[in-house]
Amino acid sequence: MKRFSDAKAFIRRKRREIRSKRSLRSYVWMYFIIFAVFILVLIWLFQYFFLDNYYQSAKIRNVRGAAEKIVKNYDGGDINAVIRQTAFDDSLFIAVLDSQNQPVMLENNMGSFSYFQRDLLDNYGKFMYSLRTELNRSGEKYLAKIHENTSFKSREIFYCTGFDSEDSDGRLYLFIETAIEPIDSTVSIIREQLIYITVIIFELAFIITIFISKRLSSPIAELTSSAKKLEEGDFSVEFSASGYKEIAQLSAVLDNARNEIRKVSDLRTELIANISHDLRTPLTMVKAYAEMIRDLSGDDPEKRAAHIQIIIDEADRLSNLVNNILELSKLESGNMELELKDFSIQDKLRDVLTRYTLLNENEGYDIRFIPDSEDRIVRADPEKLDQVLYNFINNAVNYCGEDKRIRICQINKPDTVRIEIVDNGKGISKELLPLIFDRYYRDAKYKRDVIGTGLGLSICKEILKKHGFAFGVQSEEGKGSTFWFEAAVASEKALRATLRNKK
Repeated sequence: MKRFSDAKAFIRRKRREIRSKRSLRSYVWMYFIIFAVFILVLIWLFQYFFLDNYYQSAKIRNVRGAAEKIVKNYDGGDINAVIRQTAFDDSLFIAVLDSQNQPVMLENNMGSFSYFQRDLLDNYGKFMYSLRTELNRSGEKYLAKIHENTSFKSREIFYCTGFDSEDSDGRLYLFIETAIEPIDSTVSIIREQLIYITVIIFELAFIITIFISKRLSSPIAELTSSAKKLEEGDFSVEFSASGYKEIAQLSAVLDNARNEIRKVSDLRTELIANISHDLRTPLTMVKAYAEMIRDLSGDDPEKRAAHIQIIIDEADRLSNLVNNILELSKLESGNMELELKDFSIQDKLRDVLTRYTLLNENEGYDIRFIPDSEDRIVRADPEKLDQVLYNFINNAVNYCGEDKRIRICQINKPDTVRIEIVDNGKGISKELLPLIFDRYYRDAKYKRDVIGTGLGLSICKEILKKHGFAFGVQSEEGKGSTFWFEAAVASEKALRATLRNKK
């Protein structure tokens, strides 16, 4: 009762946790909106706050590229044409001065706006000489400075680098000047557009997230609704939610789970019905014969002994049923350990068959062992293997038919030995073959001549699975059945030791 109450408390706690969590639709909507906001923030940062700095850095990179191009081509080809074309393409002032600060080459595409041009004409290049001195002191390859031109209310880039030439005795210095064109009007247009873009993106993100979240969550909500019906015991429910691949896979898994739960439910119902029947019958017999002893045969020793024997037999039947149920539960839960040993399969089979001598002699059964030409040493739990053999043989006895002929065959294979229990009885239909090892399997068309608990073949299945042995049944209606298993052969060393012990 405590375990049941704990399970109910756990379920209630889980349901409270589920109610406190957000839905998939809200998560998708929230994450998509966050993503849209993140994109917009990046756009605003780069287009609103960092645009001026980025534009300035880009202009400096262009100037440095032009300088590297001039230095590279200075001693080859028509350098005047290179400088002229470069100054024209990017609206630059370009000057090459020698070590005496005298112009060697000069190309002005900025006209009177050039600060360097006025410096050369008015101050003999005094400012340019100061830039050159600063470059030499810094030890850098080039010097780039931003200059605020108060006369024209603009900003300019001053670039200076030194290089050596084959045609010059001393070091040459390259000066480049360019204006940073005002982009305020462009920036204002971009910022105005950003406002419209932000509004449009937010509206689109809101609409798209609603659509996507609904498309993602609807199949899951449909599966959840079907799962709730299954939870209530409706096994006719179908998990057929359409959508993406993962939903289709989940639907297939849930369909399989529903089928398995249905099987377990049916098996539970059948198990309870069979156990109830098997318990009720002997209990009724015990009660009836106990009353007969009390009321009728108490003073008759012969009748009393017969009635008491029936009570003992029915009590044994009850005990066997309970023991089989406990043993099957242990096997299925994995709590039973095997005691593996090496032994002769032929000795084992002959020993088992000694238990059926009375059936052969008194009741007309023909139960025989057909060995292979060579004995095999197998590794298994002897007592558990006895249970398998007894159950298979008893099952053959129950269904062997009028000829009462049963054969136990040994068939050697490279690494295993196959044991077959063959009868010529009524056989099993194809549709019932997969159920033969289930608990309480009984073919409704045939009545067993020997009463059993209905758990024998289930116990055999669990024992053979525990050993890792292959097993199965082959049958055809009207032609009998063959129950078989394949036991692992022991190592050569174990075989030699076993043979020595037999000698």
